[in-house]
Amino acid sequence: MHLSDDQYYIKQISNGKTEAFTVLVNQYKTLVFTLAYKMLKNREQAEEIAQDTFVKAYQSLNKFKGDSKFSTWLYKITYNACLDFLKRNKKEDNMLYFEEISAYQTKAIEDSLDNMVEQERQQKIETSLALLPSEDAFLLTLYYFDNQSLAEISKIIDTNTNNVKIKLHRSRKKLASILNAQFNLKN
Repeated sequence: MHLSDDQYYIKQISNGKTEAFTVLVNQYKTLVFTLAYKMLKNREQAEEIAQDTFVKAYQSLNKFKGDSKFSTWLYKITYNACLDFLKRNKKEDNMLYFEEISAYQTKAIEDSLDNMVEQERQQKIETSLALLPSEDAFLLTLYYFDNQSLAEISKIIDTNTNNVKIKLHRSRKKLASILNAQFNLKN
């Protein structure tokens, strides 16, 4: 769906054709659920947050200015809803020890992943992402799987692009550490 398509449906909704919102929900429901699931690591909670996200988006549609993509605005609502949920429930992430890894280990991880069958590789990445703290998994999903730009991510998490770069760098290092532990690579 193109930006102009989103704008068309938003205009339809603002003109009283509320059923047009169904098109936007169908377009973005998988992405919203995936982002919520990456942060909450619980299917039922992610489904609840996804539903809440669309309710909030519908109720606040008149506040959407169009200065960013509709998906960026929707991701921001999802992100904030997940943060609120985590604060309310004081869910603690599984904190792992993240060690520094050498260039050799990084290369060995890459070689191991390259040698895996694609399905196994995807499963290994999904499993590793699930072990990351919520915000790290969320950022990596936005950047690598949803192809969001640094500028879009900065709007979603309400920070500047340099801070996003730093957070992504740290998240990648944590993911590499998890993969290192899973492959039991030595220096």
